Amino acid sequence: MDRMLVVVFDNENKAYEGKKALLQLDGEGSIGVYGYAVLGKNADGSASVKQGDDVGPIGSLVGTSLGSLIGVLAGPVGMAVGASAGLLAGGAFDVNNAGIGADFIDDVSKVLQPNRVAVIAEIDEDWTTPVDTRMEAIGGTVFRRALSEVKDQIHEENVAAMKADLAQLKAEQAKAHADRKAKLQEKINQLDSKIQTQLQNAKDRREAMQRRAQAKVQVLKDKAAEARAKAS
Repeated sequence: MDRMLVVVFDNENKAYEGKKALLQLDGEGSIGVYGYAVLGKNADGSASVKQGDDVGPIGSLVGTSLGSLIGVLAGPVGMAVGASAGLLAGGAFDVNNAGIGADFIDDVSKVLQPNRVAVIAEIDEDWTTPVDTRMEAIGGTVFRRALSEVKDQIHEENVAAMKADLAQLKAEQAKAHADRKAKLQEKINQLDSKIQTQLQNAKDRREAMQRRAQAKVQVLKDKAAEARAKAS
């Protein structure tokens, strides 16, 4: 299952240990790591990406989720560094569109306090024990959230509701007097504009998800090729 993982540590050294352990688990085949970064909260509450150039095997192509999460947790600084590191390629998608709920952000933010450091990663894991055991041994607090497509369903329902409203407005306009037709037309235009924006956003999300899926397939192929090369 594809998940967003955040592990919060008390200091930077432990965070780097956590990142190393995460990559070891990837090498062992216990999990798959698609992208990662180390984010630190400074004493004044600001944030910085400690390893902005070290974003994992497909960092620039997982920006729809990893880059958005870094941007939200780090604020404007994180967004800027994420963009320079390629994490936000294709646009800075908001966290909701990436399939991560606001409650997840709240839970992480409560623990990611000043002077603490987090390892943020997009991973594939079948069970949670390997990551939890290694991170807890280092002193990390683990947060994870499955990357779901629930938001797409909500989006479709919203668009359907707006289209129903649009049809009602057009029906009213057809029966309205001349002075009322203009006001109804204005409402129709506004609602139609919102619908088109929603449809475009949905298209952008689908394309971003397709790019991410293709990139992940390539990562698995590269790992398989590397394993064959080592075995030969």
